[in-house]
Amino acid sequence: MKNVLWGVLALIAISWGTTAHAGWFCGTAGYNCCPVSTCQPTSCYTSCRVERQTCYRTVYETVCDPVQETCYRTVCETLYDDVPQTCYRTVVEQCQREEQYQVSRPVYETSTQTQEYTVQRPVYETHCREEQYQVQRPVFETVNRPIQRTVYRNVTETINRQVQRTVYRNVTETINQERCYTVMRPVTTCRTVNRVTGQWVTQQSYHPGPVVPRMTVDCNGCPRVCPVQCPGFTTCRRVWCPQVVQVQVPCTTYVPEVVRQSCPIQVCRVVPECVTENIPVQVCRVVPECVTENIPVRTCRWVCETKTRQIPYQVCKMVCEKRTCQIPVQTCKIVTENRTRMVPYCVSKQVPYTVTHRVARTVTRQEPYTVTRMVSRVVPRQVAYEVCRMVPVETCCQPVSNCGTCGATYGISGSCSSCGSNVPQHEADRPIPQPAPEQPGPAVSPMPGSPSA
Repeated sequence: MKNVLWGVLALIAISWGTTAHAGWFCGTAGYNCCPVSTCQPTSCYTSCRVERQTCYRTVYETVCDPVQETCYRTVCETLYDDVPQTCYRTVVEQCQREEQYQVSRPVYETSTQTQEYTVQRPVYETHCREEQYQVQRPVFETVNRPIQRTVYRNVTETINRQVQRTVYRNVTETINQERCYTVMRPVTTCRTVNRVTGQWVTQQSYHPGPVVPRMTVDCNGCPRVCPVQCPGFTTCRRVWCPQVVQVQVPCTTYVPEVVRQSCPIQVCRVVPECVTENIPVQVCRVVPECVTENIPVRTCRWVCETKTRQIPYQVCKMVCEKRTCQIPVQTCKIVTENRTRMVPYCVSKQVPYTVTHRVARTVTRQEPYTVTRMVSRVVPRQVAYEVCRMVPVETCCQPVSNCGTCGATYGISGSCSSCGSNVPQHEADRPIPQPAPEQPGPAVSPMPGSPSA
């Protein structure tokens, strides 16, 4: 941890030592005045690398859920009750009472009185008289009358008649008929298809080493602090490079093709032919013939005759007669009588009756209803986040130098591996920078269609 703090302080010192403070480092604005041996690392140093770590934290969210509740409200209803009520109405009744009264009535007495009178009675007598009249009567006579009439007689004869008729004869011929049928012919075409291919390419990335402060001695023998650039390191990673390639793909389709073919076929056709024939035909003709016949005819004539008949008639004469009749005579006298009659009169009285009234009253009741309200609740969920932290890495360097003869790099052996020349001891003490351990890079997912996938 202490080495990490020294590294951070060195970085702050380097960033603060800009061109304005270039005189502090060997009296120049850069590192050109410092020898190469002073800038090489001489021992192990600690560097920091960034390490990412995925962590999770709990986040609470508020979610509202609908909840249905049953509530009650007061509802007023109007109910009607039947209430009986006794009322009275006036009823008029008709009664009768006896009442005596006097009546004067006439009394009629009938007596008989004899009276004579004369009447005339009709007397009828029947007499006869003769009367002549003429009557016409029909007289029927039968007479033969000659009548001529024409009679048509059927005469049948046989004659020969030429009749032409059409006869249809079958004629067979061979003709060529063209037939068409469809054949599916394969047709191969090429179409261009984009295909995704690629390869894995190794990419090298160079990472410069950190700059650390180092105490050195200048040419005048004064100790100075010079920033030393640590050697960098190279990392390799495989990268999938996709490439779109156009490929010609053969495609076979079937195309319908109409093929015509001539085929000999036999056709039977009907040919009309006219034929004349003599056919005996019976002909019936009508011959008129005159015929005379005697037909009896009945005739009627009217004959007048004179007849006599007796016609009766009545004669009326009046005869006088005396008759006696009894005539009734009526005498009237007034008689007083006592009679009793029923006199109607009206009596009124109160009769009770029941009337039902509908009386309204208000009744309250609890009516349930459903209310939906939103109830909030806290739902936890895990949210991913990245945490970056500095991990100290210790790097050890070996002394290394360049050969003055061939320019090759040599180590602490004291001789060049290329030309075999001896190396001065002060140059053999230089440390050889070692590459820092490779940092784990981000994982690269293989591309679809790659060999590793």
